[in-house]
Amino acid sequence: MKQITMKELAEKVKNKEDDVNVIDVREDEEVEQGKIPGAKHIPLGEVPERLGELDKDEHYYMVCRSGGRSGKASEFLETQGYHVTNVDGGMLAWDDDVE
Repeated sequence: MKQITMKELAEKVKNKEDDVNVIDVREDEEVEQGKIPGAKHIPLGEVPERLGELDKDEHYYMVCRSGGRSGKASEFLETQGYHVTNVDGGMLAWDDDVE
């Protein structure tokens, strides 16, 4: 499973790189406290049934609170043929603005 640090992801977001598709797999109440600007929210438990919302030609950065749940989501999506990278450290390591 590919990994990236939150600091590396923050740079990509800050530079507005075209290929930065962030999926936040935290629960609703966690996301209400703020998420990475532009991130798509798909709670971990809903990932299997919402695969149709993801494009196998795109690359996704998976985020949760600390990196554990996003790691599980990354492993699952990889088995389904998606290109994903887990964000190590999760939102606990995010220091920039949230929406």
